[in-house]
Amino acid sequence: MTKWPQGFQLILSSRMHVKKAIFPVAGLGTRFLPATKAQPKEMLPVVDKPLIQYAVEEAYAAGVREMIFVTGRHKRPIEDHFDMTFELEVALEQAGKQELLDVVRSVKPDDMECVYVRQAQALGLGHAVLCGQRLIGNEPFAVLLADDLMVGTPPVLAQMVEQYGEWRASILAVQEVPPEQTRRYGIVAGTPVNDRVVDITRIVGKPAPEDAPSRLGVAGRYILTPGVFHEIATQPRGVGGEIQLTDGIAALLRREKVFAYRYEGKRYDCGSKEGFLQANVELALQHPVLGADFRQFLRGLEL
Repeated sequence: MTKWPQGFQLILSSRMHVKKAIFPVAGLGTRFLPATKAQPKEMLPVVDKPLIQYAVEEAYAAGVREMIFVTGRHKRPIEDHFDMTFELEVALEQAGKQELLDVVRSVKPDDMECVYVRQAQALGLGHAVLCGQRLIGNEPFAVLLADDLMVGTPPVLAQMVEQYGEWRASILAVQEVPPEQTRRYGIVAGTPVNDRVVDITRIVGKPAPEDAPSRLGVAGRYILTPGVFHEIATQPRGVGGEIQLTDGIAALLRREKVFAYRYEGKRYDCGSKEGFLQANVELALQHPVLGADFRQFLRGLEL
């Protein structure tokens, strides 16, 4: 059964208002073909839950209650996953399978709202975020990339919401990356505020190692102020006609403070096959039911 994290009511005080989150899920998932030919990559399971559910649970634990999914073609399974499945629930109830029934019902708590917006063309992460503007309005909001499975205690987004309550400015999750991997990330540089927070002065999208201003790479978690929408909308399109979120944040720096936060926890890059496999193995080992037997199985392999 899904266990939604408890005990964050005291952390999420009234001064912290991040109630909405955008999940850009319109991508084609080409790196996982043929597995993603007929299903969204966000529905690929890590142990016993799809990737998108890990991200939604993390947002919920941080106090978010309105989940905004920016979808595309062939993404209907995501909507179905968070919808009520009447026939399945009736069948489980009649069969007396209460534990499984609880699992099904726990996917979407009663106080959580799911909203779906269609991104007609995949025009970049910035464009996907812009698709949610009407639903966000004039509020701060979170952006979570389901490809990045984040594990932390407290959950990573909850850590960031606490930081937002402190600084009242956009917060980007960052981690140290090897020099040869700077081309995979937005890289930030700035002035350290403390051992975990950096006042950003510059952000560069996927620079070559020799051009990277630091080794702090942006992970797939953001808390953004609504001012970023104007900056995204007024940016020229980049390579392939895409509208980049990094460019919008770079422009926002000219008007607002933006902070980088070195989160406590671990990130699995489930947009790559290697990271996806690592997440499955490590989370299976931590599973309260499967962990012990799976560990014994791995020990018996001739590696």
